[in-house]
Amino acid sequence: MCEANAYLIEGKEKKLIMEAVDTVEPDGDGVRLISIFGDQKFLNANIHSLSLVDHNILLVGKE
Repeated sequence: MCEANAYLIEGKEKKLIMEAVDTVEPDGDGVRLISIFGDQKFLNANIHSLSLVDHNILLVGKE
């Protein structure tokens, strides 16, 4: 499987936002996450980094 887990970086912590993310799309001032199950979330955030080997998407909130 190629899906990843999305985390929001809050200070020194990583908060799990969504599991099994299949699609990350820019959407206005943020990003839309779509899981393999069709669940969607919009976050007012930027992509901090992607770790494709570890299947992690790290996001950071906009101020």
